[in-house]
Amino acid sequence: MRERRHPLVLSVDAIACDGHGVCAELLPEWIRLDDWGYPIVNPAAVPPELLDRARWAVSNCPALALSFRPAPSAIAAAAASAQRPFSGLASRTP
Repeated sequence: MRERRHPLVLSVDAIACDGHGVCAELLPEWIRLDDWGYPIVNPAAVPPELLDRARWAVSNCPALALSFRPAPSAIAAAAASAQRPFSGLASRTP
């Protein structure tokens, strides 16, 4: 059975990032650098065909500032599937 994967987005910890630019060199389709050399990451979910290269960029960030997080749609879907109808006690009136 094939494992179901949730969409992922790349996230940069702006405080940890030193602006080395390795991420943009490894994944120029998804990350560009601003005028000071800090990454600007596409906020959309990383497409499946770029995931391996995105993982390579995350693992090669010298400052460990690049990471994955679930896409907002994946978070919403997980929260919706976790919700269950309330089956608590009926309220009592004196």
